[in-house]
Amino acid sequence: MKKIGYTTGVYDLFHIGHLNLLKRAKLECDYLIVGVTTDELCEQRKGKKPIIPFFERMEIVEHIKFVDEVVPQVNMDKFEAWQNLKFDRMFVGDDWKGTEKWNQLEKQFAEVNVEIIYFSYTTHTSSTKLREILDKI
Repeated sequence: MKKIGYTTGVYDLFHIGHLNLLKRAKLECDYLIVGVTTDELCEQRKGKKPIIPFFERMEIVEHIKFVDEVVPQVNMDKFEAWQNLKFDRMFVGDDWKGTEKWNQLEKQFAEVNVEIIYFSYTTHTSSTKLREILDKI
């Protein structure tokens, strides 16, 4: 049976950490769906708009060979995303592991046989670090 995977991100200032996450996720599933966070949701959650506009970020992610489908992430409700996409595995950064929110999501997803797989982040590169460098220029 085909395993469908799902992950989300802003993917602003696309870098090797993003690529590594998508590559690792694809190794864990047959079909990888990636939710790209809209500008509005990013601004609502982080208080700032991404540097790269939403449709450009969508196009960048669509052209990554490990990605089979790209969808807009318009809210943070992962269970709603599952209801729409019916994935079997969800990939997320390990900085969320053990938090109250994700412990609850693990229980909720276990009821519908969805496995949450945590990946470690690339520590030496992040969009936040890149943005900080750009702000100094």
